[in-house]
Amino acid sequence: MVSPEFERQMDGYGLTTAHIFYRMPDFESLLQTYVWQEYDLAPDFPGMRKFLDFWEAKLDGKLHSVRYAHQKLIGPNEWRRVDGEILLN
Repeated sequence: MVSPEFERQMDGYGLTTAHIFYRMPDFESLLQTYVWQEYDLAPDFPGMRKFLDFWEAKLDGKLHSVRYAHQKLIGPNEWRRVDGEILLN
């Protein structure tokens, strides 16, 4: 059985981590941080954009800035099917 995360990596997804800085609703001079991590597609990052759109529409803390990193963990060119079996007794 193949995990959904592995299938997404084979489809070109990579691990995206966003470090989000936002202003506290009651104390706008203070910045708070939130870390979001998910498999996403570079360079458009539809998952991260959807999350940030949700944040702006539904949450009170106004976004200040977002720093993100993306790492493709595995790609189709790094994986190949091998026919055969090795049995260890």
